[in-house]
Amino acid sequence: MTQPAGAGVPGLLECELESPSRIDEITDRLVTAIALGEYLPGARLPAERELAAALKVGRMTVRAALARLVDRGLVETRRGRGGGSYVLQQWPESSTESVCRTLTMRLDELRDRCDAICRLHGAICRAAAESRSDRDVAVLRERLEAYRRAESGLSAQQADSALHLAIIDAAHNDVLKQVLLDLEASVSIGAPAHLWGEPATMHQMEMRALAEHEQLIGAIADGRGDDADALARAHVAIDFELISAAMRRAGALSD
Repeated sequence: MTQPAGAGVPGLLECELESPSRIDEITDRLVTAIALGEYLPGARLPAERELAAALKVGRMTVRAALARLVDRGLVETRRGRGGGSYVLQQWPESSTESVCRTLTMRLDELRDRCDAICRLHGAICRAAAESRSDRDVAVLRERLEAYRRAESGLSAQQADSALHLAIIDAAHNDVLKQVLLDLEASVSIGAPAHLWGEPATMHQMEMRALAEHEQLIGAIADGRGDDADALARAHVAIDFELISAAMRRAGALSD
């Protein structure tokens, strides 16, 4: 039987360009990820191959979408050592329609997945409270202090990710860890980084997160599993709060 062109040639089909509507969809998703603070100004986007795998599209489709983001002034492409696509600005007015389309289309799915992530984080923090070692507690306190010292924005987001990964590791359960990371990746494009919101409310959110981090690490260090579970669920719910706030700004959700 005659094979279609490219069949059996590794890497060839993944480079085929998909339909304009598919490129529109991927462009909207990347614009929305930036607008919601998944990637903050100064952050480097994942490589084309990683984005293509996360979005389940070919690399040429990702490349076409990234080219549109460059044209919009949202990202710039740098060559050479340390090269890649870097975010320049977060949410100009030109991004609003993309945010509205993406979040309206995925709202029910995002609500259910965010709820599942909250519940799973609760289970992991309970496990961390039950299984943490003295070394785990020392690392958690180091990461908490790093978050406290971090500058607002990208540095704080990176410190937050490091702290949450340390909490996951303190649970000492590789299966739970992988399930959580896979679920977070299904909601976002850049897991394990959490959404970071808009510049106008970012510092307020960071201060709230610091207070919640302190309570959560205290519960884990003291072995209070019930408290760690409840605190984690409430803390991780921030992500869906930021999605709802973005929908209101985009005019897709009333107060």
